[in-house]
Amino acid sequence: MNADFSTMRASMATVTMLSCCAALAGEPVDEEGARVNFGGFGTLGVVHSSDRHSDFTANALTPGDAGHTRRWSPAVDSRLGVQLGVDLDSKWSAVLQLVAEHTLRNGYAPVVEWANVQYRATPDLSLRVGRIALPLFLSGDYRKAGYALPWVRPPVELYGAIPLSNSDGFDASYRWQLGDTHHLTQFFLGHTDLPLAAGTRAQARRLTGLSNTASAGALTMRASVMTAELSVDVARPLFDGLRRFGPQGQVLVERYELAAKRALVVSLGFNYDPGQWFAMGEIGRMKTHSYLGDKTTGYLSSGYRHGDVTPYLVYAFSRANMETSVAGLDLAAMPAPQSFAGTQLNAGLNQLLAAIPRQHGVSAGVRWDFRPNYALKLQAGRFTPEQGSTGTFINVQPGFRSGRPITVLSAALDFVF
Repeated sequence: MNADFSTMRASMATVTMLSCCAALAGEPVDEEGARVNFGGFGTLGVVHSSDRHSDFTANALTPGDAGHTRRWSPAVDSRLGVQLGVDLDSKWSAVLQLVAEHTLRNGYAPVVEWANVQYRATPDLSLRVGRIALPLFLSGDYRKAGYALPWVRPPVELYGAIPLSNSDGFDASYRWQLGDTHHLTQFFLGHTDLPLAAGTRAQARRLTGLSNTASAGALTMRASVMTAELSVDVARPLFDGLRRFGPQGQVLVERYELAAKRALVVSLGFNYDPGQWFAMGEIGRMKTHSYLGDKTTGYLSSGYRHGDVTPYLVYAFSRANMETSVAGLDLAAMPAPQSFAGTQLNAGLNQLLAAIPRQHGVSAGVRWDFRPNYALKLQAGRFTPEQGSTGTFINVQPGFRSGRPITVLSAALDFVF
């Protein structure tokens, strides 16, 4: 490969997946002069969680099963991606990326992560249409390519809060300079429609956002804002039940059901990387006006490079900006059968609210670049869901106890080709 992949470590926030996957030595050129690139990336990982009453996951759309389901699981981080890029001429290009990872519905069946056509209108202005990576967070453009990250996975408190990684639509990118600072500003429009479990979907309609990445020397910063109309119908039976309780049930439905609710996501991050060491951090807020909650998340991380070995530390948190337990239906004057049903509905609603992550975690790890394009990572984390919260853990079973730290051990082999 003709790309120096050590630059991913030296400037992770400015390297995109295109350079990671498509920079091959001796790129083939067809008779018309079009340039065709092929490449890929992958992670072989295994994860252990010390808690037997829940499962650890990187995000809710690609669920892991380490903990209650399996003592050691490969499903949390393992994936394989391939990418085909075609540069038709100096202005037109296209890219297709397929990723196989564990999903809620299709197991490890490959899905289309990117599929878009780009037109370079000027040296500084580019337009794209199709399926496009969402430019949220520092690692948003390459979050699935573990080799481009210093850790085993992006901090789950922040990146798991917004598991969407792409949208179908349009974006415009403009490069400009102010003094010694280089800027890349992106405006995007689109939508996302994801099948979840059988008969359920997650939809983001009228998705609109703006992102700006600024680089000056060793410092890179990215600020993003996105709004969308969200609908997720996984809790439909619960809210249908609440509707049968008349006006007081309807009040709860309007407050917590996630059906065509306007959501707002804002984030700000920095990466300072002079080469020998790095320090980076991000903070974000997601407000949904639903049972998904209003939450603030963030992390700080640093690492030091000693030859091919990079030890690192991460501190991350997620906190709720709303109530996570409610009285629910008033059942005092209801007959016993109706009261029993209402009690079950109240418990179900509070179970949803308990899943709004209130958690902090500390992780330590080491990355070893033992040969070109291969990196071995070992990571140990202690995650503590706050009292009354299940944190970022899923498949919670009776006996789960919040307020206690849970140890998560991870190992991953990352590679690009």
